[in-house]
Amino acid sequence: MPVDSLNDIDRHFAAFICRLAGTDDRRLWLAAALVSQAVGSGHVCLDLGSAMASEPATEEGIGDPAAWGKQLRCWPVIGHPGDFTPLVLDRANRLYLHRYWRYEQQLAAALIRRGAEVPAAIDEALLKDGVRRLFPAQACGVTDWQRIAALAAVSRRFCVISGGPGTGKTSTVVKVLVLLLEQAAGEKCRIALAAPTGKAAARLKESILGARGSIDCSDAVRELLPTDVSTLHRLLGFVRGSSCFRHNRENPLPFDVIVVDEASMVSLPLMAKLVDALADNARLILLGDRDQLASVEAGAVLGDISNTGAVHGFSRTFCDLAGRISGDPLAAEPYAEEASHRLHDAIVVLRKSYRFAADSGIGALGNLVNEGNGAAAVALLRGKTFTDIALNGCPPAERLGETLAKSICAGYGPYLKGNGAGEAHERFGRFRILCALRQGPYGTETVNRLVEAALVREGLINPQGHRWYAGQPVMVTRNDYALQLFNGDIGIILPDPAVDNELRAFFPAADGALRSILPLRLPEHETAYAMTVHKSQGSEFDRVLLLLPDRQSDVLTRELIYTAITRAKTGVDLWAPDDLLMWAIERRIERKSGLRETLWG
Repeated sequence: MPVDSLNDIDRHFAAFICRLAGTDDRRLWLAAALVSQAVGSGHVCLDLGSAMASEPATEEGIGDPAAWGKQLRCWPVIGHPGDFTPLVLDRANRLYLHRYWRYEQQLAAALIRRGAEVPAAIDEALLKDGVRRLFPAQACGVTDWQRIAALAAVSRRFCVISGGPGTGKTSTVVKVLVLLLEQAAGEKCRIALAAPTGKAAARLKESILGARGSIDCSDAVRELLPTDVSTLHRLLGFVRGSSCFRHNRENPLPFDVIVVDEASMVSLPLMAKLVDALADNARLILLGDRDQLASVEAGAVLGDISNTGAVHGFSRTFCDLAGRISGDPLAAEPYAEEASHRLHDAIVVLRKSYRFAADSGIGALGNLVNEGNGAAAVALLRGKTFTDIALNGCPPAERLGETLAKSICAGYGPYLKGNGAGEAHERFGRFRILCALRQGPYGTETVNRLVEAALVREGLINPQGHRWYAGQPVMVTRNDYALQLFNGDIGIILPDPAVDNELRAFFPAADGALRSILPLRLPEHETAYAMTVHKSQGSEFDRVLLLLPDRQSDVLTRELIYTAITRAKTGVDLWAPDDLLMWAIERRIERKSGLRETLWG
């Protein structure tokens, strides 16, 4: 981490801290600059032990985190936890911006309290009937994790339902809502559904509508199931031009149950503000895949809350409840009875995939990636045992376009030959090129130009130098609440017969229809044949082409590889050097924070 890697914001912040302290001490300047850089890189704090090995710290002769921490505590701008100072240094030598320390502490305290709280008395007879009606019986001695997740969500004020693609998170939460409405016995039960992005909200709504019609419940309960899904910003009442929300501790959200999908994408500040805005008796249910990429912004909140990588049992109290209601066999942990460990009962991981069968290469590859077994993953790909996964070598940058041309035309040709906007969208959603990087010869900016060139050569598109052209896919990169377009939304530019075939951008609407928008009115956007893996979160495609660069990069981790390959339902083509793929799979995302330690000890 050379000094040259510090940006202007990091340097100006460090100078500001030194002015407040009335010193030009280089060690204070460096600590302030590095904590600013850490937050900008997705960390919640700066670990002095890790930072001391960096090039700037070595240049300044900093070789001992304890001595560095002791020297930093001499300055009035750095306080102990609880002090009202610009920077906070805790006992573990983690240095925080005060705001992020407060977010972390408030969130941890609220989750521990809610995880230990048991709602008003449960009608166990009614719950038992509902559970047996909604969840089909399993083979004797086999635990139904969807059923366990439902029991956890009904019996606690806080619950995380985690699981990979196709494990039934959405269908499970619909059944949870039915159980809660039945427990309410006619009394008002106000439910809110939310997601971090507009695209994720639209997909949750589609899933809810699909499950709502077939669920086994009374018509009265079915009518009470919500179908409106909002972004978290809209739910909290985002105040334009500020970082504030209308709903907070003084003005809590008017809901009894709040469900948040794709929770792995939620940053620490946003999660802290959401939990702060909950009413005292409200339930919070988080859905997401704890093994996916973390938020682009600071924190890996879902992973920290779920204690990713650890396997937990449940308290004896919860095991007894499961035995009485469903008969599912669960492993109890004695120390989970202690109040400080009650999150054990709040975290349930769904383990059976209904999307990937036992003979699925995507499923097998995803498991090996999650285990960090790069050598076995490459061997699986090279063994060609499965027809739905393939590994190709990384072509040189100067030949990338011609090498990928066949895959490009096969993947995107069908939507460009479609009849009408609806068919174009349906076909475009079948295939996507995913990149690890945005810039460089293997980044989305370059690859989008190469895709356009390949499609022009095939006569499938005809840009003629125009900014917009028929068939062009565009992705919104900035929220526009007036147009109800959100970061990550995908539209396709096509002639609109309703306006004499003038070009319009067609976007899917919340009700499943399409709406057309004049391209000039679009918020910030970019061409989207290729997109980053981060931008693909919450999406599903039939086939994915994953392109990795030809050299190591900090963004290459097992979480990125796992997220990319599990976007696909029927096929994945990886283009990467063998050694680079193994290296990436063996690396985990490391987001520095104290949240996991505070929650789990």
